[in-house]
Amino acid sequence: MHQQTHDVSTPVDLTQHEIKALRTKYNLADAHTHQRQSPTQDKIVANLPELWYESEENLQKSMEKRFTDAFFTLHGQPTAAALDKTLLSYSASVSTMVVAMYMAQRDIAVSLVEPCFDNLADLLKHMGIEVSSLPEEDLADPDAIYRRLGKVRTGALYLVDPNNPTGFSLLKDGRRGFEEVVRWCKDTGTLLVIDFCFAAFALCDDRFDRFDVYELLEESGVTYMAIEDTGKTWPVQDAKCAMITVSEDIREAVYNIHTAVLLNVSPFVLNMLAQYVEDSIEDGFASVRDVISRNRTVAARYLDGTILEHVEPVVNTSVAWFRITDEEITATRLQALLLEHEVYVLPGTYFYWDEPGRGERYIRIALARQPETFAAALRLIREVLSDHVR
Repeated sequence: MHQQTHDVSTPVDLTQHEIKALRTKYNLADAHTHQRQSPTQDKIVANLPELWYESEENLQKSMEKRFTDAFFTLHGQPTAAALDKTLLSYSASVSTMVVAMYMAQRDIAVSLVEPCFDNLADLLKHMGIEVSSLPEEDLADPDAIYRRLGKVRTGALYLVDPNNPTGFSLLKDGRRGFEEVVRWCKDTGTLLVIDFCFAAFALCDDRFDRFDVYELLEESGVTYMAIEDTGKTWPVQDAKCAMITVSEDIREAVYNIHTAVLLNVSPFVLNMLAQYVEDSIEDGFASVRDVISRNRTVAARYLDGTILEHVEPVVNTSVAWFRITDEEITATRLQALLLEHEVYVLPGTYFYWDEPGRGERYIRIALARQPETFAAALRLIREVLSDHVR
């Protein structure tokens, strides 16, 4: 009997692109961390057997508390640490599933920022949730945020801050941008969902001071769900932890969903991650910041004068967003051309999940790579652009 096979040669989303990129010599696609260990992180790796046995000897709760206390200390979020109600999972996607399940139970439609990583929109839609787009530019002017949000007709507002891929953040206006979003959601009874998975990079950027966002959320009385993640920050081969913290009015309902999804995160993983977080507290995030800053500078330098124009982010996250200045070259075509030379970047089309055509003007390059490998990839990109793009 002939068995039909599904043709997966053409990716249908960004994650499928990233899976293919893992088999490519120069993978500049996924935003996961692929740089090597710093000298102090090498010591953590050498100490893994001890951490394993230490995890065996301690209660799950103590491992969870050590991790969350360290994480929220590093992020300057004492309110979240004191609340002691953060739920842990293995990935941001799992936490997002919990958010989606909550909205699906209550038939809540959502307005999701655009552009953003397309798995957010896909996951929500797979759960049967009606998803509308909220242009990122509607959040640019704090004086206009409240008025611009007036066009939102959904029961939930879903933001990513800092945003992936653009690096946009409400932090550019201190507290004001966040305050206006929270005020509108509170006044209208709208559920506020914020994905903070790239928030660590605001800590790496000397221009910003990430204030106690959870204090603002809690004191406002707004109904909220906030997702955090370690996966984009430390080079731990995808041994990560995501967190979801919610307002008190929906805490029991979300907890009941969360326990249907999983029991706990490995105490060993939590113990190991706590070591990385504490290491970043000690070195002021140097091990993360230096690699990202170096590679962004290299990318901007090598691509200067080409058809790729670096779009300056509000926050220097671990991805770089480039505008294609030649109107005759699309992101789809450029990605295919670079792939012929074993360089994998992501086209902007998928990030504009509601209007893919807008994304044909952009590509995204991941920066969390070993600097020597990254520089070699950028040299090759420049050569390809010089030889093939006119």
